Amino acid sequence: MRRTTFPRITECSATAGSAESSSIAADLDGTMLISRSSFPYFMLVAVEAGSLLRGLVLLASFPLIAIAYLFLSESLGIQMLIYISFKGVKIRDIELVARAVLPRFYAADVRQESWKLFDNCGGRKVVVTANPVVMVEPFVKDFLGGDKVLGTEIEVDPRTGRATGFVKSPGVLVSDLKRSAVEKEFGGPGNGPDFGIGDRESDHAFMALCKEGYMVHPDSRAKAVPGEQLKSRIIFHDGRFVQAPTPLTALLTYLWLPFGFALSLVRVYFNLPLPERIVRHTYPLLGINLVIRGNPPPPSTSTRGGSLFVCNHRTALDPIVIAIALRRKISCVTYSVSRLSRLISPIPAVNLTRDRAADAARISALLEKGTWWSAPRAPPAASHSSSGSRRCSRS
Repeated sequence: MRRTTFPRITECSATAGSAESSSIAADLDGTMLISRSSFPYFMLVAVEAGSLLRGLVLLASFPLIAIAYLFLSESLGIQMLIYISFKGVKIRDIELVARAVLPRFYAADVRQESWKLFDNCGGRKVVVTANPVVMVEPFVKDFLGGDKVLGTEIEVDPRTGRATGFVKSPGVLVSDLKRSAVEKEFGGPGNGPDFGIGDRESDHAFMALCKEGYMVHPDSRAKAVPGEQLKSRIIFHDGRFVQAPTPLTALLTYLWLPFGFALSLVRVYFNLPLPERIVRHTYPLLGINLVIRGNPPPPSTSTRGGSLFVCNHRTALDPIVIAIALRRKISCVTYSVSRLSRLISPIPAVNLTRDRAADAARISALLEKGTWWSAPRAPPAASHSSSGSRRCSRS
């Protein structure tokens, strides 16, 4: 018989020593994570792997999804999120977002009490979730140290490599399906791990299999785990969103987009014709806060070569901002950029060929003439040529 009540996670007395060989099955949203909503992560997939239009459709559908989730079926709500976010998207793009974008937002939301028990367990550790495995697996394995993700498997068209928007049998992993998955993972009917933690009634099914089960109750003031305590650290991050796109944040972002786009055009084209030494003073008038730390390298001379700046490439304006900070003209090396883009570029741009030897020689020659800008996604030749420059800065 299933238990219907479980003690709070705060009542768990397991330590690293006592749980050294213990196994655990943990829910994700609301349990390992503070937030109970998976909407922000589906929004990230919709925008980063799909488009802003797809994200807008998902945002407009949120009221219907919420009604379906709360009053009809948890499974139906998740299925709607998956269909809108994944339909027609290349599985490769979803995998890239799961590795390059989602971990930063997941890592900032890991709940301390749940992480303590999960980390203390030295046996088999699995995360049980209704979310698609492809979304959460990189984070669970790399940052939580989980061994496996038991989650929803999405359907992919083998001819196109794109998600169909539907899920594979047995469907969205909730309630009894979670129980069945945990039983299968831990040796068959009636078998389960030593510990089980969840945050909602639909988790009771798999928690009842565990020797000890604990509830993680909603608490917006719960402490998050510092990033350095996780199994890995966020080093490189991609993506357009600064904050997790909750429904409110996403709505405000879309409302701001037309005004932000118009303002960006003013900021860029008002300053383009002005000398770099003057632009530093016009920036504050347009609401731009330019912070410069350190001493810029001197200009190139006949006896001293130029400098190579390697930037994180957050926007296409990186080389322009570098030029303003240096108070002098710079040029950039790039690749996979059309001839039209190079023609309308406000600064000189040289296209690379992806041939290591040829590009290394080209960049070395260019550094003799002045200061250049590059991004880390440039070909490997850039790293070889930078070693020959007199000064190399990273921005």
